[in-house]
Amino acid sequence: MALLGFVLRRVLSGHTSPLWKQVERCRISSSRWYNISAYMPEAAAFPYVADYSDLYKYSVNQGDSFWGAVGRERLSWMKPFHTVQDCDFREGKIRWFEGGQLNVAVNCLDRHIHTCPDRVALIWERDEPGTEVKITYSQLLEETCRLANVLKRHGIVKGDRVTIYMPPCPQAVMAMLACARIGAVHTLVFAGFSAEALADRIKDAESKVVVTMNQALRGGKTIELKRTVDQALKRCPSVKHVLVATRTDSQVPMNDIDIPLEEEMIKEDVTCDPVPMESEDMLFLLYTSGSTGRPKGLDGDVFGCVADIGWITGHSYIVYGPLCNGGTTVLFESTPVYPNPGRYWETVERLKINQFYGAPTAIRLLLKYKDEWVKKYDRSSLKTLGSVGEPINSEAWDWYFRVVGDGRCPVLDTWWQTETGGICISPWPAPPNAEILPAMAMRPFFGIQPVLLDDEGKGLYANDMSGALCIARPWPGVARTIYNDHQRFKETYFQPYPGYFFTGDGAYRSKKGYYQIIGRLDDVINVSGHRLGTAEIEDALNQNVVIAESAVIGYPHEIKGEGAYAFVVLKNDVDVSEDALEKDLRDIVSRKIAKYAVPDYIQVVKQLPKTRSGKIMRRVLRKIVARKLDELGDLTTLDDQKVVEEIISGHALLLERNSTQKS
Repeated sequence: MALLGFVLRRVLSGHTSPLWKQVERCRISSSRWYNISAYMPEAAAFPYVADYSDLYKYSVNQGDSFWGAVGRERLSWMKPFHTVQDCDFREGKIRWFEGGQLNVAVNCLDRHIHTCPDRVALIWERDEPGTEVKITYSQLLEETCRLANVLKRHGIVKGDRVTIYMPPCPQAVMAMLACARIGAVHTLVFAGFSAEALADRIKDAESKVVVTMNQALRGGKTIELKRTVDQALKRCPSVKHVLVATRTDSQVPMNDIDIPLEEEMIKEDVTCDPVPMESEDMLFLLYTSGSTGRPKGLDGDVFGCVADIGWITGHSYIVYGPLCNGGTTVLFESTPVYPNPGRYWETVERLKINQFYGAPTAIRLLLKYKDEWVKKYDRSSLKTLGSVGEPINSEAWDWYFRVVGDGRCPVLDTWWQTETGGICISPWPAPPNAEILPAMAMRPFFGIQPVLLDDEGKGLYANDMSGALCIARPWPGVARTIYNDHQRFKETYFQPYPGYFFTGDGAYRSKKGYYQIIGRLDDVINVSGHRLGTAEIEDALNQNVVIAESAVIGYPHEIKGEGAYAFVVLKNDVDVSEDALEKDLRDIVSRKIAKYAVPDYIQVVKQLPKTRSGKIMRRVLRKIVARKLDELGDLTTLDDQKVVEEIISGHALLLERNSTQKS
């Protein structure tokens, strides 16, 4: 993702919520007219912009003027840009702020040192409750420079890739910012990924250095990070050094390329000159951020995004967004239920969190417990509640609003994707006193112009309609390419609907013009906020020697939002117990991808429903699993319709068996 585009979206997204309170305070007798410059100082120079509606229209119709003003005022440049944008969705060409030079680390750290060196930048909420660690901007800058110097001493230069395999912790943030400071490209890998998945990402990025920890702690359990790295590096000849930080007192085997990180950092100087970077230089790879107009939306606020930094949410709303805005951000190492279901809310009370941003999966999990686990803690510091990763259902939204927020904190159901870089549709920003409806993303963010298209690519412009969700105009935060495969990038996001960015999601636009996300249109499922390609799971299943073929679909899951349901066909003359086979298949998926990717159900079938041309009818499988047999539709195109009856019977038997085992 391009360096400037990433940061700018984070700055704007972090700038929204608290400042809308200023707008409301500035509102005068008419609901239409208020001091728009109190919300966005740059807007004072925009002609005919007097309210939210005007500002939104200006942002999409006069994009060069809007983004140019924001880019100049909210970021610190080493060299000013001369061209706001040069974009062509038909070609997958996206370039912003050309000619400009800047450094992300300077925008996140150095510029705050002059005004608030002692402000807390990071609060590391460790797995052990009550042992949080606070790090100021001054301390974070010094440690980032030390780590940057370590990387330079071990041969890392501008353009080199560095893989970071760590949980949410200060060292991970320092490693990200250290890479940005010297012009290296960081690729953060979720610390729950297997050795094989880690190796694939290291090899693809051709990383020279891996930064990791001896072990991690999560939910009271020890995770052997260094051991996983050791296993992965057997397949990764490009890696020359492994920097190993210390989280626990346990000793781990150290190889010739392994280097104790803390010992190396203490040797280094606390200053490191930032490298000027072109606005379109690569910042990271991620596998499937006052009166002068300076960023101040999170000043004084504690921003609690409880996602993992290995995902785009962590990049955008734990690290780059809050730090660019000079805010205080929380790194949450634990789980929602450790040591008990009150962990989130005890953390809110202790750290005085103002903005809480979590996943619907966690909210659905916690509402299963008694409300006392929430109410026993003081949550009066909370101002805003947000959800991210997947659509939130109405029941969870209501509980989140009514119990967690005491009916006084707005709940913002935000929609965006790894590819969009930051929030694209959300209830806020909005006009003063605007309504917020449960379980709806609602309003497009500034500069984002969503459109609904039908199967033929024709626009659906009336309200009360559903269609494929696309975005009509470029914005700075959008992904730039698929690494080493730009043709695939074009085919995936721009060729399905020429001239538009295709999100892969379907959406409904209500009678009032609000947007509601209704799910994926392609073969991607969203398990606990983790997007998984069904083909990736199928590929893992098919590696078992007895499997002839498989099909994986998503199905509604009470806790996870979506679960994975696998259908497998065995090779002829195979004699294996289903229990043993199921265990082997689960182990394969866990090893090849991650534990969260393991299918909840594995059904052995004689055949898969296919058309005469050999295409698997996944639509039929989804209806069977959802128990919507009256919606199977026309089956005449199937090669063998009896297959459907057999799958229906097998599905019923599988559910009955699982129910018996649970009881």
